[in-house]
Amino acid sequence: MSQSDLQKPDLPKHMQAIEIRNDREKPYLALGETALPEFGPEDVLVRVRASGVNRPDLMQVAGMYPPPAGASSIVGLELAGEIVAVGADVTDWQIGDTVCALVTGGGYAQYAAVPAAQCLPVPNGLSMVEAAGLPETFFTVWHNLFDKAGLSAGETLLVHGGTSGIGTTAIQLAKAFGVKVITTAGTDEKCQACRELGADIAINYKTHDFVEEVKTAADGKGANVILDMVAGDYVSRNFKAAAVEARILIIAFLNGPKAETNFTPLLLKRLTLMGSTLRAQPVANKGAIAQSLREKVWPLIEAGKIAPVIYKTLPLCDADDAHAILKGGAHVGKVILEV
Repeated sequence: MSQSDLQKPDLPKHMQAIEIRNDREKPYLALGETALPEFGPEDVLVRVRASGVNRPDLMQVAGMYPPPAGASSIVGLELAGEIVAVGADVTDWQIGDTVCALVTGGGYAQYAAVPAAQCLPVPNGLSMVEAAGLPETFFTVWHNLFDKAGLSAGETLLVHGGTSGIGTTAIQLAKAFGVKVITTAGTDEKCQACRELGADIAINYKTHDFVEEVKTAADGKGANVILDMVAGDYVSRNFKAAAVEARILIIAFLNGPKAETNFTPLLLKRLTLMGSTLRAQPVANKGAIAQSLREKVWPLIEAGKIAPVIYKTLPLCDADDAHAILKGGAHVGKVILEV
């Protein structure tokens, strides 16, 4: 559908959006103006009210995580807002519906084209800011822990980076489904924040050996599932901390994408090592995750049993400052841009 086919004649032709600029020593973010995005017959056009900030956004600005072919070059992987136009084949959503959504790009803008299948209703009781902090982490955690790893009640989960957006989500989701949660964090204060979110055990990785702590906490058996966004030297340590037939999922490389390790435990313990990224997956895959979340997780959010953890909210024009917060690493939970 072209710009002239939009169903709302009063929509502007241009919008404000964050641009990646390179006229300084390092790339930076600044507010600019661009054309309103076009959308297809299976898409909706959303007036963005808030957009979540994630580490992949930082990687894109640094030139290390380019958007997939056909995706918006505008940074931003999740958003919340109101639908202002719908594609010809969309039947589940109407103009005026409030949604939050996972996108392949385009979140840091006033408007975004979104595949209808990747939209979810804003949960009852949540603000747009809170809803914008849901999609990226909830899609990622659900897909990895429950779809890929088959995490189930009674098992033990080790999640690294417990106070990140992924970590705070993983703790809450796992506990909601009857899982014992062990997490790592870099300060005693962050460990306490993890416990307040429901973690059974939180380990300060700077002062304690998480391998030994996990074994002790799991009666010497280790963790059944490990969610790792660190990689690097954590790969070999995860092998040691894993139980027999454990599943290890690597979803990011904060300590680098390379590791030298002894693979003997992989064989002797019959471990499964998996990797995953959502951004380039087909819409159908992400739509299936959205449906699972709507059926199994959204009721828990609306009941107040799970909630996004919002660390700080900034205006869209301060996107560069928002990225600086993530780089600093002191945050607990999500940083959100209000549009």
